[in-house]
Amino acid sequence: MRKIWILLVKLCGWNFEIPDLKDRPELRHCVVAVAPHTAFADYIVGAAVLFTAGVRPKILVKKEFFNFFTRRLLLHLGLVPVDRGNRHNDLVEKAVEMLKSDDNVCIVITPEATRKPVKRFKRGFYEIATKAGVPIALGFMDFKRKHAGYGPTIQPTGDYDADVERMIEFFNQFPPKHPEGWAIRPRKQDNND
Repeated sequence: MRKIWILLVKLCGWNFEIPDLKDRPELRHCVVAVAPHTAFADYIVGAAVLFTAGVRPKILVKKEFFNFFTRRLLLHLGLVPVDRGNRHNDLVEKAVEMLKSDDNVCIVITPEATRKPVKRFKRGFYEIATKAGVPIALGFMDFKRKHAGYGPTIQPTGDYDADVERMIEFFNQFPPKHPEGWAIRPRKQDNND
């Protein structure tokens, strides 16, 4: 199924930038932050990148995607249902446990946590990486050039604002499918306006 998924995305004209995991072994055990997230197509392209890389992803998605018809397929593909309406869902702790119990899995999160325009990232992805003691790999999708892959890896320093600023500067160079949905800008740019 994963090979068919990859083939279909590539037939749509997408190219992937995926480093050899021998050179970047941290990609097998990390939090993968993917942005900008403005369309459902982000899941389709992003999953193809992960499958091509050969990592074992756990992709956190809203539970509404799971129903009687889709549940088995989505779980097989590594998607994990998240109840976003429940503030007491212990998502951070569950994700940390997934990472601590398996040295060969990565947790994939869109830091915006929604396809709607937001002004800042949610903190959960950073807390997961910090508590699990794993790096954050930056995943990107450039819808203008149909190019997707892995960017740099950031080891959380504990200075959330500075680390996120570096991430936003990186993500800001990639045009999303719906540019009006990407409202996050680097602070430096905001200060110049």
